[in-house]
Amino acid sequence: MAAAVDDAAAHYGLPGIAVGVVEGGKVRQMELRGEGVAGSGEAITADTLFKVASNTKAMTAALLARQVDAGLLAWDDPVVKHLPGFRMLEEWVTREMQVRDLLIHNSGLGPGAGDLMLWPEPNAFTREDVIAGLAHLKPRWSFRSRYAYDNTLYIVAGEVAAAAGGAPYDVLLRREVFEPLGMDGCRIGEWRVDETGPVAAPHGRRDGSWVARPDGPLVADMPMAAAGGVRCSLQDMLRWVQAWLDPATAGPDGRPWLSATQRSAVWTAHMPMPLTTRMRDWNRSHYSAYGYGWRLSDVDGTAKVAHTGTLSGMYSAVTLLPERDVGFVILLNGDAGDARTVLEQTLGKHFSAPQERRNVAHYVQALAAGPGPQDAASGDGQGAARAPVAPAPAPAWLGRYRDPWFGEVTVCRSGDGVRFTSAKSPRLSGPVLSAGGRLLVDFDTLGPDADAWLDVGGEAGGRPGLTMAKVDPEADFSYDYEDLAFTYVGACEAAGL
Repeated sequence: MAAAVDDAAAHYGLPGIAVGVVEGGKVRQMELRGEGVAGSGEAITADTLFKVASNTKAMTAALLARQVDAGLLAWDDPVVKHLPGFRMLEEWVTREMQVRDLLIHNSGLGPGAGDLMLWPEPNAFTREDVIAGLAHLKPRWSFRSRYAYDNTLYIVAGEVAAAAGGAPYDVLLRREVFEPLGMDGCRIGEWRVDETGPVAAPHGRRDGSWVARPDGPLVADMPMAAAGGVRCSLQDMLRWVQAWLDPATAGPDGRPWLSATQRSAVWTAHMPMPLTTRMRDWNRSHYSAYGYGWRLSDVDGTAKVAHTGTLSGMYSAVTLLPERDVGFVILLNGDAGDARTVLEQTLGKHFSAPQERRNVAHYVQALAAGPGPQDAASGDGQGAARAPVAPAPAPAWLGRYRDPWFGEVTVCRSGDGVRFTSAKSPRLSGPVLSAGGRLLVDFDTLGPDADAWLDVGGEAGGRPGLTMAKVDPEADFSYDYEDLAFTYVGACEAAGL
């Protein structure tokens, strides 16, 4: 494993990485490389906190499973039994949505619907805003008809847990998951950086170098906590792996931390997922499905239970091969999705098919030979010349606009140009440019993958309306601009702009 970590760290120039393996119930190996903050001189340790991002989802599912064991709720409870104010756009979906549906990505919403209420961080959205916004998000497919990854319903799941447990989500997660399993370093909710150990900062690439985005002194309790807000160290995550590989794991009272019935429920295939060509070619996989907070598949004839986590500048992976009594964790503090893929594949193959002797170089080459992003000629706008939009003579579409779930934005003159500004998500602000005969927004503090087309349309009464779409069709689905529909609410001057 050491050679694989070295090769991945060198090939991708990673700022920091922590990797550990559990085998036969014991931590067999830990590999630590790089720094928590690039250039700081502070080396990554086994206690350095990383954002585990969507690996939080399995923790939220475990919290709910513990509550099912305790008789506080049932998987087939209607969500409105616990949250009477919960609403989806379609009333029948509101009525039929069960607790289990919150965890398995079958809502009928498009991938990442409503994610602009969660990130980029920081923003001013609350959990109440996110849950209220669901009533305005239009489904793309019928309820329970297909898989499409979402985050917003995990926030609902966290609030269901809070309602059933009589305490906030973060309190319950610490009490029901972190404390019984000895995951003492994990953090959720609001916490102070100076009251914990070392904290890895997320990093992005700028001009070929890693640029850190460290936390301030106080980490806020963000709305997306139940979907992706946990931070843990490698030590903590290896305890998490041990708990899942050993069905006899006991809580402080000596009884099983989770019953056999609920362990089975969590790892049951509840929603089919697409079986990709890569899974078939690389791993000889025959099925792919989602459990409660876990992805389920087979690799080289053995069961695989896994999940990944992705937040801007932070990547994680947790992989379990229960029939081999093996699991491993990968934590990265840089925008390094390919590095995670290559390393997860290399380590997994070591245990599922060691005779193939696959290494990092093999999977680097396999990724390079695979299908790439869409060609720029497909209309991603990156190749078109860009020019600022002049505010005079004032375009008729300047003004204040509101979307029912995202809130208010302004598209108003700013100096010698026009600027798009979000009231609740300050990082979604930037100049309006013209490119290839269309308008787009080039957000100030985000990378080019966040650029958005800005299309002006007419509404009843002759007032303009705005819609948005990704400039790069391969961009992260959490930039769910396609779910926005802005209506005109007033002139810029009314806001003093």
